[in-house]
Amino acid sequence: MGNITFTMIKPEAVEAGSSGAIFKIIEENNFRIVSLKKVLLSAEKASKFYEVHKDRPFYSELVEYMTSGPIFAAILEKDNAVLDFRELIGSTNPSEAKDGTIRKLFAESMAKNAIHGSDSDENAIIESDFHFDSNERF
Repeated sequence: MGNITFTMIKPEAVEAGSSGAIFKIIEENNFRIVSLKKVLLSAEKASKFYEVHKDRPFYSELVEYMTSGPIFAAILEKDNAVLDFRELIGSTNPSEAKDGTIRKLFAESMAKNAIHGSDSDENAIIESDFHFDSNERF
């Protein structure tokens, strides 16, 4: 089990002003924010990040959505980070998410689900490296 995970607070949650409350929950659950930045993803960068979904029917809508406004990208640290964070954010479908999870509290819909969390230790490293250079980690 790794000790880092990657997250993004998605455009609609940033627009709604939920970022501070979301980060508060993250820190209250003993995650340490290693790196954090607010960025507006370019279509090129969003397309590359979500390339794994390029053959799926929702790909172009996903890229358009993720470039519709700024996001917060963050690397988080904690023992068992990926699994603990996946539990904290809840189901992709907020109507199925457990009470108290980030998606239950802040997601608008399955498509606009407020937050991304890495799904494996391997992807946590890949996604962190995609968004942060080594000199952006503290």
